[in-house]
Amino acid sequence: MICVRLRASSLDCRTGGVLSISQFRSPNRTNSEARWGRSIHKWCPGHSWELRGSVFRFATCRETLMMVGGSVCAFLHGSAQPLMLLVFGMLTDTFIEYDIELQELLDPRKECINNTIQWKNQSVWTDWLDSNNTDKMKNLTCGLLDIEYEMTNFAYYYVAIGCAVFLLGYLQISLWVTSAARQIQIIRKMYFRKVMRMEIGWFDCNSTGELNTRMSDDINKINDAIADQVSIFIQRFTTFVCGFAMGFVKGWKLTLVIIAASPLIGVGAALMALFVAKLTGQELQAYAKAGAVADEVLTSIRTVAAFGGELKEVERYDKNLISAQRWGIRKGLIMGFFTGYMWFIIFLCYALAFWYGSSLVVDTQEYSPGTLLQVFFGVLIAALNLGQASPCLEAFAAGRGAATIIFETIDRHSIYCQGTNWTRSKGTLSSITSPFTTLPDLKSWYCGLILDKLSVAVNSGETTAFVGPSGAGKSTAVQLIQRFYDPKEGMVTLDGHDIRGLNIQWLRSLMGIVEQEPVLFATTIAENIRYGRPGVTLDDIIHATKEANAYNFIMDLPQKFDTLVGEGGGQMSGGQKQRIAIARALVRNPRILLLDMATSALDNESEAVVQEALDKVRNGRTTISIAHRLSTIKNADVIVGYEHGRAVERGKHDELLERKGVYFTLVTLQSQGDKALNQKARQSRSSIRKRTRSQLSNLIPEAESFISQADAGKVCVEEQVEPAPVTRILKYNAPEWPYMLFGTIGAAVNGGVNPVYSLLFSQILATFSIPDPEAQRREINGICMFFVLVGVTSFITQMLQGYAFSKSGELLTRRLRRMGFHAMLGQEVGWFDDHRNSPGALTTRLATDASQVQGATGSQIGMIVNSLTNIGVAVIISFYFSWKLSLVILCFLPFLALSGGFQAKMLTGFAKQDKQAMEDAGRISGEALNNIRTIAGLGKEQRFVEMYEAHLEAPYQAAKQKANVYGACYGFAQCVVFMANSASYRFGGYLVRQEGLHFSLVFRVISAIVTSGTALGRASSYTPDYAKAKISAARFFQLLDRVPKIRVYSNEGDKWPDFRGNLEFIDCKFTYPTRPDIQVLNGLNVSVKPGQTLAFVGSSGCGKSTSVQLLERFYDPDQGQVIIDGHDSTQVNVSYLRSKIGIVSQEPILFDCSIGDNIKYGDNLREVSMNDIISASKKAQLHDFVMTLPEKYDTNVGSQGSQLSRGQKQRIAIARAIIRDPKILLLDEATSALDTESEKTVQEALDKAREGRTCIVIAHRLSTIQNSDIIAVMSRGFVIEQGPHDQLMALKGAYYKLVTTGAPIS
Repeated sequence: MICVRLRASSLDCRTGGVLSISQFRSPNRTNSEARWGRSIHKWCPGHSWELRGSVFRFATCRETLMMVGGSVCAFLHGSAQPLMLLVFGMLTDTFIEYDIELQELLDPRKECINNTIQWKNQSVWTDWLDSNNTDKMKNLTCGLLDIEYEMTNFAYYYVAIGCAVFLLGYLQISLWVTSAARQIQIIRKMYFRKVMRMEIGWFDCNSTGELNTRMSDDINKINDAIADQVSIFIQRFTTFVCGFAMGFVKGWKLTLVIIAASPLIGVGAALMALFVAKLTGQELQAYAKAGAVADEVLTSIRTVAAFGGELKEVERYDKNLISAQRWGIRKGLIMGFFTGYMWFIIFLCYALAFWYGSSLVVDTQEYSPGTLLQVFFGVLIAALNLGQASPCLEAFAAGRGAATIIFETIDRHSIYCQGTNWTRSKGTLSSITSPFTTLPDLKSWYCGLILDKLSVAVNSGETTAFVGPSGAGKSTAVQLIQRFYDPKEGMVTLDGHDIRGLNIQWLRSLMGIVEQEPVLFATTIAENIRYGRPGVTLDDIIHATKEANAYNFIMDLPQKFDTLVGEGGGQMSGGQKQRIAIARALVRNPRILLLDMATSALDNESEAVVQEALDKVRNGRTTISIAHRLSTIKNADVIVGYEHGRAVERGKHDELLERKGVYFTLVTLQSQGDKALNQKARQSRSSIRKRTRSQLSNLIPEAESFISQADAGKVCVEEQVEPAPVTRILKYNAPEWPYMLFGTIGAAVNGGVNPVYSLLFSQILATFSIPDPEAQRREINGICMFFVLVGVTSFITQMLQGYAFSKSGELLTRRLRRMGFHAMLGQEVGWFDDHRNSPGALTTRLATDASQVQGATGSQIGMIVNSLTNIGVAVIISFYFSWKLSLVILCFLPFLALSGGFQAKMLTGFAKQDKQAMEDAGRISGEALNNIRTIAGLGKEQRFVEMYEAHLEAPYQAAKQKANVYGACYGFAQCVVFMANSASYRFGGYLVRQEGLHFSLVFRVISAIVTSGTALGRASSYTPDYAKAKISAARFFQLLDRVPKIRVYSNEGDKWPDFRGNLEFIDCKFTYPTRPDIQVLNGLNVSVKPGQTLAFVGSSGCGKSTSVQLLERFYDPDQGQVIIDGHDSTQVNVSYLRSKIGIVSQEPILFDCSIGDNIKYGDNLREVSMNDIISASKKAQLHDFVMTLPEKYDTNVGSQGSQLSRGQKQRIAIARAIIRDPKILLLDEATSALDTESEKTVQEALDKAREGRTCIVIAHRLSTIQNSDIIAVMSRGFVIEQGPHDQLMALKGAYYKLVTTGAPIS
């Protein structure tokens, strides 16, 4: 654990601070409230809210009233369907009663007398009935029933219920959604505020990606749980209760019979949900692994290209796809099986219910036909609504789970919600010893001791330098001073005050920090500098940039100070970013200046000037400087030597040299070589250190690295493509045609099931008006057996459809993903420079486009065939039995279809719109969380919170507007069926009365058309998927059809057996494809013989790395030639050429696998043995370190090698290059980012690796290349001097000036 205390001196606060460290245990903490502490309710929220365990804890009285109102509306809405069944039952009884009357009067022996049906000759027929023991005819009424009048009344009932449903549906949705929008806005604000107030140690334990996910996905889950889903659940649950209540009240016997069979459906649904959830999880896991491989490979595309790993990576990607495909096919089979099973049980229930119900109607006469329908449909609707309510329960569970995590964070007490500030600080910093210190929860083998009994004092106004090897605790001590962490033992004091008792914002406002890896925000240069101090004038900014040597390059940009720096400063070179960061620190006018290797990213030209500026601004300030280049801090007032977490020595430069301790050792190591180089050149660090995460830098010079606001706007423009023809999509699915054929047959049969149901249902009703009981019973038994037969057929065809289409769809998805990934890796490196082809965009394209193509094939074909067959059979049935009634109902079909399609897409569309509206706010939160240390250091948490909250307003207003639209659409979708029934039954009554249409045909036509309408709605809901599929396929085909300029997979091109490595650049001219207006190489002429070492030197952007990339054939020159052993590089086989080249770059990219596998990656053309790996490791000075690890060569290096130090990563990269046994070795700043100790080890390994090979070295540190055979000094894209070191020094030209004074190369 690290402990530092700052002790006050008698100096005025303007002079700076003093730092000291001494032993201390469990210090008392000051609890005073400060500037931000006064807004503790704002920053430490949660205690004012009472319902801590509820997801509605942030609801005010207004939201509570809205939710209560919405719930009442939902309750009333839920009772509408059972109410409609009461009307439906009476309507059915009326039709049957009318039909019985007609049938009785058709008998010539009967007549209607005094509104009663009687025998024409009463006495004769009475005797005959008595002699045949036949019951006397019931007293049936006649002439009283006006069927049209009755149907008109029923139509009014339907219209009234429909209007009520529309109003209630609108209110229940709009009230709940509006209420949720208000609550979610509060939750988002509270959560982000609290996160931005957390201590830095908390961010070490919570990854940025995880926090971003919570900001978006988790809060969206809470939104799902407290928005429309609640009202829909209340509505459906009410329908469920009312439906069963109606069943038991109207006919408890039939209700119990139906319920007895329902557990079979429940078990099937539960098992399907269980299996599908499990299989989906496995499938997503496999796809996530494949996506991780794709992202890693595309991010490291230059490494993959350099080592010829394209086909190996395609196979690695495909392995994960095979696993995902297997799970997807199983999921399709399981879904088909259980869907078929449930339909089978449903049809068995139909058969049982109608068989038993008809006996209660016909035999015992306990029920009327209308009561039978009321009971049957009441229970059916209740069961269906209970099933439809289950997704709502899932949403509630997910929302509660997400809310638990979110609310825990909101309720968490931040240690920074307190503290004191004062106006007169004397500026003495002191740090107190602690027995030990660790950083929390570091998941690597390096977790453990960071500082051990560290005691340091920094006097006010003095410059104190911290030196020592990597991992000694220098940066950690600085982070304690910034109060990024708190010590568990010991303390840090400022002017005698324990900094844990100080207001943290005030404390950090005293400090200015310039870090090794500066962070810029995605705004203009001027705004980035203003982050240093709010309210600064443009003159202040200009003054700061001049002091930081940034003014000239800024004024060269078209937009000057209004130039956008891009995400993370990505449009700036490393040197430019560093100088902007220095200007930001200087404009702050800090009392304490913290320099953490502040000039490490600058080249010779810039460093001398910036170092001079830093020397000037630190006068009169308390300054702490950390540096590996010891020459930058030799004039410090005090130098503190660190070793193993302790300050082991302290003194001035000369004193420490005499003491011959840690500092002496470090200076001695750096002093090897030419004395002249030690003064300036050895300070030089690469300005292209962070230009890319790839193996070879692809930065274009500084002059081109700006991006204007107009250009920035273009970045987001989607590339427009013409939709692909379906025939070509199906062509890629052609190998699976047998599956698709059988699947289509199954889907067509399934499509005919619903219309057949309407046929059977109406036939059952028709039997109730048959006078002969025996004929009635025979007819009913036959229909019930037919129900069973349809159920068996449905089971078989559903399973066939599910399996066949999931198999064809998954095979297509895998094929497309593999082909797409193969095509991507086959493109030339320049293709990846386009922002549209960034790793993130390509990974997303692989994931989404391939799966969306299934929208035009696979299971979607099955669903479309199913819907079309359903519609076709239904229309044929309805027109056959009554074309007039069919035409009337068809007028409502577009509305039915619209409502069906809307309900299918409603929730997903709503969520997608919400997500799009949140993107701007998400960008700010993502940037804030990614750069939290910089923001905390600048004390700009409040600024980012305000920006985030400002961006939340637009989505909130949009959500309120959508609540009304969504509510109206939902109400319409619910009421349109009532309106259709109203018109249909009224016209049906007219046809029955005027044209003699049998009443059962009215039910048959209406139910057939209604089922076809919902089928049309389902089909129309696939239209967006179909359109997306064609666009996605077009993008895919565009990629597959593209012919790369440099063809990696081609076998064409020159190859020769005696590759020697004789290289020559002849008049090479080159511009990057993305920046055609910037000439990078302008006539490069240089050559190197086999076995010689050529070193490129020059300022950033002069074309050094570009030359190497031409040699690797990442690009081809626009003019001129690169000659390799007498062959033009453009005529040489790409794979063959790259197999002869090994590379070690400044930021080596390692893959997320074992150390052994990373070394093996050096040679992908053969199976590398363990002996070869060990041999290469020994040559790279790596073997001894690996053997100290628990898993040795099987140790995983983590993503991007995150579990390793830079020196270790660099040595693995060297071993990877050695195992390749290359004829040409390229070293791109291979040791520039290392500390002295690591550099010495790595340099030895490099020297061994260079023996007997043609070698090209790029370096800013000139001492590393003075023994090269040829040193080529580059400027503006061509060589201005070349020769050995001594010869160039004798010339006293550009190289001499660079070595001796660090002056610019002109």
